[in-house]
Amino acid sequence: MLNNTKKLILNFKILRFLLIPAILISTPILDNSQDAKAGLEFQWDQDSGYRRLKWFQKENRKKFKNTIFFFLRPADRRTDLLKINLSIPKSFKATIKDKKISLCKVKIGGYENRTKCLEDIPADIEINTEESGLRSLDIYPYSPISSNKESYAIVLKVFNPKRSGLYQFHSYGQPKGTSVSSYLGSWTIVID
Repeated sequence: MLNNTKKLILNFKILRFLLIPAILISTPILDNSQDAKAGLEFQWDQDSGYRRLKWFQKENRKKFKNTIFFFLRPADRRTDLLKINLSIPKSFKATIKDKKISLCKVKIGGYENRTKCLEDIPADIEINTEESGLRSLDIYPYSPISSNKESYAIVLKVFNPKRSGLYQFHSYGQPKGTSVSSYLGSWTIVID
């Protein structure tokens, strides 16, 4: 009987030796926490004339309803803007309706608060589609967008495309007093 008790104790020690590390190793696998997003952004055009602009999107998964904020901060505009042109990449195959596009004065969110429109800016919006399939938006605010300390945003409400990838949007602005638009910068959004 004493021999059986010693074997039983030895079996429990071996079982404990094998079971505890297995539980400790499998615990991180069972954890369903969200992965951290990397702060690295890939850009196609890295020449000195390229300017990276800030943006925010609420949903980055394909085929999901999304709200994308394309920010125009005070440092991004040197003069008052009469017109803003947003070129949409050919591969961004999403239905864009003029009712779902807006221009607003925006509060850019951060760690503790959300990004939200403070005031809608009345503007005429035109969607241009060329024969080659390229699309662009022309936004004509009723009064020029001033170069003050306020941040503005072009807001698109769309369903994300079926294909994941990087999509680079370019913006051009027509300053007050000229008839030619100049390059403001580019946004690169990610759809997973």
